[in-house]
Amino acid sequence: MESLYIIGVALGLGLIVVGAGLGIGRFTAAAAESIARQPSAAAQISGAVQLPLFLLEGVAILAEVFIFIVVLMR
Repeated sequence: MESLYIIGVALGLGLIVVGAGLGIGRFTAAAAESIARQPSAAAQISGAVQLPLFLLEGVAILAEVFIFIVVLMR
């Protein structure tokens, strides 16, 4: 039973990292494409991109911390 718990935690952490990586990658690719299409708006685009990227990364870090706490509380 303990091994299923460890597999579940590892799977959860993996999904968090993959999901965050895909989200950050898609968001950054869209920003790069926007800057390539309109270089004069590069400062505005990169400024608008930073906050959602930080929030997405923060959510991934919080999820990892919560899983770590669940493991410690078990």
